[in-house]
Amino acid sequence: MEFVPAPPVHRVLCADCGTPIVPNSANMCVACLRNTVDITEGIPKQASVSFCRNCERFLSPPQAWTLARPESAELLSICLKKLKGLNKVRLTEAHFIWTEPHSKRLRVSMTIQKEVLTNTILEQTFEIEYLVQHGQCPDCAKLAAKNTWRALVQVRQKVPHKRTFLYLEQLILKHNAQKDTISVKEVKDGLDFFYSSRSHSLKMVEFLQGVVPVRSKASEQIISSDIHTSTATFKYTYSVEIIPICKDDLVCIPSKHARTMANISPLTICTRVGNSIHLLDPSTLQFCDITATVYWRAPFNTLATVTDLVEFTVLDIEPDGRSKGRFVMADAQVALAGAFRSSAAQGDDDDMMEYDSARGASSQIYHTRTHLGAILQPGDTVMGYHLTNSNYNSDDFANLEPARIPDIILVKKSYPNRRKKSKARTWKLRSISKEAGEEGETSNARGVVGRLGGRDQKKIEEDYELFLRDIEEDPEVRGAVNLYKAPEVKMAPPTQERKGGKKRAQFAMDVDEAEAEEVVKTTIEAEEEEEGEEPDFPEVTLDELLEDFDEMTLGADDGHVEQ
Repeated sequence: MEFVPAPPVHRVLCADCGTPIVPNSANMCVACLRNTVDITEGIPKQASVSFCRNCERFLSPPQAWTLARPESAELLSICLKKLKGLNKVRLTEAHFIWTEPHSKRLRVSMTIQKEVLTNTILEQTFEIEYLVQHGQCPDCAKLAAKNTWRALVQVRQKVPHKRTFLYLEQLILKHNAQKDTISVKEVKDGLDFFYSSRSHSLKMVEFLQGVVPVRSKASEQIISSDIHTSTATFKYTYSVEIIPICKDDLVCIPSKHARTMANISPLTICTRVGNSIHLLDPSTLQFCDITATVYWRAPFNTLATVTDLVEFTVLDIEPDGRSKGRFVMADAQVALAGAFRSSAAQGDDDDMMEYDSARGASSQIYHTRTHLGAILQPGDTVMGYHLTNSNYNSDDFANLEPARIPDIILVKKSYPNRRKKSKARTWKLRSISKEAGEEGETSNARGVVGRLGGRDQKKIEEDYELFLRDIEEDPEVRGAVNLYKAPEVKMAPPTQERKGGKKRAQFAMDVDEAEAEEVVKTTIEAEEEEEGEEPDFPEVTLDELLEDFDEMTLGADDGHVEQ
């Protein structure tokens, strides 16, 4: 095989420095070409970006305020839009150069290409420094001038507790529905959401209609008008009322409505609340969904709420094999809590239930049918409604046949031994914080529910604790909210009366660390729990928790706090 040499490369000398180079149209080397032609000419080396410290948004040309985290792709896009002359060159690379968080400077490194002569493309890398100028966006300026809102969404529910709004707050945070809200105010029966434009309030109304059963009504009020241009300024108000039926409530459906719903038994319990209410007959496992439209045609109230639940002890349970979803039908024998005690606690081999006459509780045994056959065992504690000893002011309940009214209706399993423990929860919730003095939209402060204080403060803390228990015990509720890893904070147990006085309740929503540690120490020294923990207590697993990243903190790879 004959070797063919490569054709020789003809070189010429650079016209300026004399370096041998491959011939080009300029007959100049790259270094001399850069000294002669500056492709960055026309691109400013310094610029400024506007930043609103109240809402933490940047001004994006032309007049849009955008939420962008430091050194993010969104902020880089805003910086590039501020430069003139980029349309005349080709941008190949751009990235941030780290600066001190308090320097109020942003440095961007860019690499551009441009054809300077025929078939001669020059590439150059340079830096641009941006000055972060603090100012106010129009929304925050209206807030500072007390001209705060153009649209108002009033959310109300006429129930004696705040658990619905605690749950609604977590749904709003999970779906980021509070991003356009300029202020949130707590009122007696609900919350008020204020917006700077009508379109933002309509988005909130649509969101509420998708997550809870509501009815809404709109009104408007004229603020000013101009007869010359036929224009006017209005303030809009949307009233949203939530159905006054909550999870685990006892509901008596009117007989006329019950016949239209597959002839379901009028006595039902509410097992789930979404954009409709899910009612279940615990004696037959028959269920029905009532939408907001159907409910408001002929509204009806609840017979009893979770505050009326009575604690029972399970003596015997026999599942009959029928099931529907997570519910299993069973025949149960129960008695009032405290009437019987387990002999196994005293060292007996057989786990038998004995009547405890010293406690003075009724020894009557009740037979009932329940939907909790999958989770109840003899000796468990269960919460239910004691219909025999109750008196309800309801015509629908009075018209029921006595044979169709059971003695008790079991609702959910309880874990009394675990509640006596002083063990802190390993998870926490975020709250909406739109008032002055609170740290951002999702701070760990009290949030929008519980700001009023006063005489109802203790009741709100109890509602918050019940809401936390619902999250722990119900996987469906837990899946609808975002749970975050809690810091290592020791907590005091709920309110317990002891000899020598009462201790104030301490919950995850209101904890002083130093005081909590002191209370925990005195609690451990004062008493030791005799009861063991329930083995089937529903624990929140680690894979269900989210990392509580600070809104102003960069990832661990960068190792510093951004501005």
